[in-house]
Amino acid sequence: MRLLQVAWVLPAVISVAASTATSTDGVTAFIKRRLPDHTDSFEVTIGRAASDSNVTNDSYSVSSGSNDKIHIHGTSPSAVMQGLHRYLADIAHVDIWWFIGSQLDKAPKKLPRLSKALEGSSTVPYRYHWNTVTTSYTSAFWSWEDWELQLDWMALRGVNLALAWIGVEKIFTDVFRDIGLTQDEINSFLSGPAFLAWQHFGNIQGSWGGDLPQAWIEDQFELQKKIVKRMVELGMTPILPAFPGFVPENITRVWPDVSLAESPRWSGFSGRFTADKYITPYDPRFAELQKAFLTKQNEAYGNVTSFWTLDQFNENKPASGELDYLKNVSHNTWQTLKDADPSAVWVMQGWLFASDKTYWTDDRVKSFLDGVPVNEDMLLLDLFAESTPQWQRTHSFYGKPWIWCQLHGYGGNMGLYGQIENVTKNAVEAVQTSKSIVGLGLSMEGQEGNEIMYDLLLDQAWSKEAIETDKYFSDWVTVRYGADQKAIPKALYTAWDKVRSTVYNNTDSSVTAVTKSILELVPNISGLVNRTGHHATKITYDTKKLISAWNDMFSAGAQAKWLFENDAYRYDLTDWTRQVLANAFEATYNKLVEKYKSGNTKAVKCAGEKLQVILQTMDQVLETNANFQLSTWILAARKSGDEAADFFEYNARNQVTLWGPNGEIEDYASKQWAGLIGDYYAHRWQMFVDYLLATDPGSYDQKVFKKKLTEWETLWNNKTVHEQTNVNGRAGKNDVQIVMHDTAKNLLDIFMA
Repeated sequence: MRLLQVAWVLPAVISVAASTATSTDGVTAFIKRRLPDHTDSFEVTIGRAASDSNVTNDSYSVSSGSNDKIHIHGTSPSAVMQGLHRYLADIAHVDIWWFIGSQLDKAPKKLPRLSKALEGSSTVPYRYHWNTVTTSYTSAFWSWEDWELQLDWMALRGVNLALAWIGVEKIFTDVFRDIGLTQDEINSFLSGPAFLAWQHFGNIQGSWGGDLPQAWIEDQFELQKKIVKRMVELGMTPILPAFPGFVPENITRVWPDVSLAESPRWSGFSGRFTADKYITPYDPRFAELQKAFLTKQNEAYGNVTSFWTLDQFNENKPASGELDYLKNVSHNTWQTLKDADPSAVWVMQGWLFASDKTYWTDDRVKSFLDGVPVNEDMLLLDLFAESTPQWQRTHSFYGKPWIWCQLHGYGGNMGLYGQIENVTKNAVEAVQTSKSIVGLGLSMEGQEGNEIMYDLLLDQAWSKEAIETDKYFSDWVTVRYGADQKAIPKALYTAWDKVRSTVYNNTDSSVTAVTKSILELVPNISGLVNRTGHHATKITYDTKKLISAWNDMFSAGAQAKWLFENDAYRYDLTDWTRQVLANAFEATYNKLVEKYKSGNTKAVKCAGEKLQVILQTMDQVLETNANFQLSTWILAARKSGDEAADFFEYNARNQVTLWGPNGEIEDYASKQWAGLIGDYYAHRWQMFVDYLLATDPGSYDQKVFKKKLTEWETLWNNKTVHEQTNVNGRAGKNDVQIVMHDTAKNLLDIFMA
């Protein structure tokens, strides 16, 4: 039977077996897994009162029973998990975190009693998580242990609807083999492990550097079985991939008369790796493959969902802009889904409407959406609603159910950044205004840092009023560092409040997402600083405010030395130090360019040396934490690749640097990681300074410099850990305080130079 959370606007998925909808097994297993000393401390019940039978939003109640147990009642497993989270975070001050891991085992041996019940209700039926590309930018090389932590984090925060993309290459492979394609033909279609998301979208095809190993495809398929099973246990409905139409170009060998179209070339890639072929939805073979695609997944994972994700035109224009054509394409696509699964709900990212507004006019959007005649058979993700919302201009997607999403970060860029007012006030406005909104959710491209911004939106899904962020940040700090059950210095609260009102309160509409530092970009004498848009380098706050907050955070550790043994504090101090140094880099770069243009060679050399000091200092700081190391990414890639370890390492290196065989979208997914800073970026900038010293301002030629740089970048991309001596470098816990103390002494010199 289907294990689904029910929304009134999606009647196709209402039939749920009472026995599975009220199962507490997943919650009980979670408690045993994460709170082994408290397996008998909780009583859990699930169900709705008869008077609530038509209510679609979730609710929970947490209270202390006469038997000293904590009783949690919820309307669904997800509601119970949210109630458990509120008790553990607000009362016991323990939680699960992305990079730090689970601290739930640090809960007090005797759990605190409640003087009054904790109660809450969601404002929307669905709390959604993931972006298709997150599976490449963040989880490309994850193990089951990584996924266990991720899924527990999601469940504890009330997520009940999530993408489940892993392992789909097995489905593609088996479906294509069944119709007669050879393994070589299929291999020419599948992309490398770090780039599969864009093959799923039809942006790219094939793999540079080698073929995707069949053993890895099989391993990922087995991993997906675990992921889907755990999602269902924890009250989450998986959104599985439907067949989008993209096929190997040799499909004409087995189906000579198949109706094919070709996607436009994407992001400068050559025809070998883009211009994907896709079967038009008019062709009956589209329906045939759709049926096979869904059937094989139901056989593998069980009949666990009616939600199927399908994106045909992600950053790709349709073959025609005629309104009837667009309507017929979507209608026929919908029909193939309904033929394969009568209860199917087509889940589609609304990114195409935001990324190309010139093409996707209001009329075209309406025609495309009108092709699905039953509104409840479609679910739109307003993917970038905090910055470029589409629900208003499309009149709530012309009645289709939709979810308000916070994208926030592109490519896993690591700048400190947030829009707290948009995430709270704008989300509440949408819930209060739109009749067809059914959820709030997270759609980050890369799940890298700024964790508080994602907690904030998921918590907003349980509040009718916009969350007051001053109290929210303060409470978050208590949980973040409170697991050690020691007094948290006031300076930490002060530090976070300073960034709350500055770094995390961007109101500059020209900067719409997580910023990146110019140190991660190809060096140039112009065009680097003050970039805007969603790959901005523009700093939207007074950098002195962040320095002041950093001083507060560092002084908290000096006051309470136990903090240097606290995983959360070490992570955050590293992260903030990284940002302070990145800001300093820009100031020094500006001086470098100024002196170069004035012909002051000595000053250019001095500024270039200062840039290297900043980069090497940053590398040393980042090396104190495994979460900020290139080696962590590379070694995970090699481990998952087994015999193809070198190919997997190439994928890992290429994604965070050249992003393509020839640097097609270079530095898009750049990272501030130890090893990448000290070995890759530092070398690029030294080459740049050397070029300036050897070139008069009037003779500067970026193309000449870039040609030399590309030759070196390509060599670096083809390295392996066996050839790189510092990729495994790692400082221990005892080194953190020393490194940070030395950095604090150097910061003033860096800024004053």
